[in-house]
Formats: sequence, C-alpha cells, structure tokens
Amino acid sequence: MDNFLQVAVVQMNSGDDKAANVETAMAGIERAAAMGARLVTLPEVWTFLGPDEGNARAAETISGPLTDQLGAKARDLDIYLHAGSFYEREDGQDRLYNTTVVFGPDGEIIATYRKIHMFDVDLDEDTSYRESATIAPGDDIVTVDIDGVTVGLTICYDLRFPELYRILALKGADLILAPAAFTLATGRDHWETLIRARAIENQVFMVAPAQVGKHPPGKWCYGRSMIVDPWGIVVAQASDAATVISAQLDLDQLGKVRRQVPSVANRMPDRYAWPDTGLVDAPDSVNVAAGTDF
Repeated sequence: MDNFLQVAVVQMNSGDDKAANVETAMAGIERAAAMGARLVTLPEVWTFLGPDEGNARAAETISGPLTDQLGAKARDLDIYLHAGSFYEREDGQDRLYNTTVVFGPDGEIIATYRKIHMFDVDLDEDTSYRESATIAPGDDIVTVDIDGVTVGLTICYDLRFPELYRILALKGADLILAPAAFTLATGRDHWETLIRARAIENQVFMVAPAQVGKHPPGKWCYGRSMIVDPWGIVVAQASDAATVISAQLDLDQLGKVRRQVPSVANRMPDRYAWPDTGLVDAPDSVNVAAGTDF
C-alpha cells in the first residue's frame, strides 16, 4: 500500500436530460484527473434525477454503452473510476437496481454493488413511499482493491445502517464510498453527522459524493460532498454548487488512529447477540449466518 491516495469527488446537479448529465460527468471526471486524482468518484443516480417514471427509460445494462464509455474514460485518464450509481436494468427482472460500477485504469469493470437498503416509509395514513416497489435490493456486501487499498461500497440510504459499515470494516475496508442524493431536509441535520460517525466508529476514510440543488419536478438535494479521515475530521467539503473537490489521503493515519483508540480491535463479539424482536431475523437481513463473528 502506498502512503497516500489522491481522491476526488465530482458533485453534480443532475436533471432529467440524460445526455447532458453524462456530458457534465465526463467533464467533471477530466477535471478531477487533471487535479491529480487516482480515484475519481461520482454521486448517486447521476445519469438521471427527475420524475420517477423516467427511471426505467434511463436505466442501463451492465455491460452496455454507458459502461463502455466510462471504461474508456478511465483507461484514457489512467484512473480508478467509481461511477457513483445509476439505474440498472437486468433481463427477467421487473424492478431496477441502484448500482455502483468501479473501473480500473485499464478500463475494465473491477466491482459492482447494488444498493441493499430500500427507503420504504409510512409517514401517516395518507402518505407513504415505497422505493422497493420499483427498485430491487442487492444481495452482496462488496469491497474492491484500489492500488492496494481495500475500499467498501455503499449507496445513500445505506449510510443509516451501521451494521453494513462495520461488516465492511471487518472485511478489511480502509476507505468506504457513499455516493448519495440526500434530500435537503434530512441532509441539513443528518448528512455530516452520519458520515463522520461511520468514519469514527469504523476507523476508515469516508468519501461521499453527492447531488446538490434543485432537480425536476421540484426535488432538492443537500450536496456538501465530503471527504472525512478516520479520526472524523472533514478534510474536504464541497460548496453548495456543482463542483469538484480533492484530497490526499494519508494512509499511515489509519494505523495511528487504530492504535490510539482501538475500538474495532476491542470488540467483544462473544458478548453480542441479536435481540429477539419478533420482527425480522437480523443476521439474515445482512446475509450473515447466525453465530458469525460480526
């Protein structure tokens, strides 16, 4: 593992014009590479952020024209490219997936991750939302090697589930990516707190590229893309506009933090048991067999 990894975040204000979004993303990737980034990251659903009925039309297959274009860009710029997330269409599946694809410097796909957690909520008798009605949850917890650094993959709502992040840490993640399109209301109160908490409790770098601003038909995203170190310090944060931010991650800091506060090493897994809530079998919900040391 090299001592440093230069990373960049492309913060976007995507809309319902897919071609324009792709053009903007490609320009942002080039700008990030010009800043010296070895790893460039994009936000959630960057190819299309508009009325829900347009998601299916914007969906892509893997592999397909979009992944070919992204792979070529990674190869041309000699970078690792984390393509945020976009809606994925798969033959024989009625619902879409919200999927991350990661490309190596040779342009080949080196990892894919489908968002596990679906935002299903009943606010009152008349107001409810079911992301799972049109988006299928993924099955797998995924890490990928980037220049010798183990990187964990998550997407947006996953940020609220610390179990996933702890499992990624136990699988060796030193850096976790969290592309998002957090709403303005939740972002103001929860975004920074959750990102810094996930970094501190798991002693990892957090890189969180986000959507920002107003999107059709009147949605607002919080933005404030962030890069956070394993002590929980914000080392870079985006302004309230589409932009690119970059930071050099000092990988030696991981060992220092883990020695100073060895909370992951001091875990007591033999004392932990999933409570019998009568609601769900918690280990199965994260694909962890009963009795596994998580």
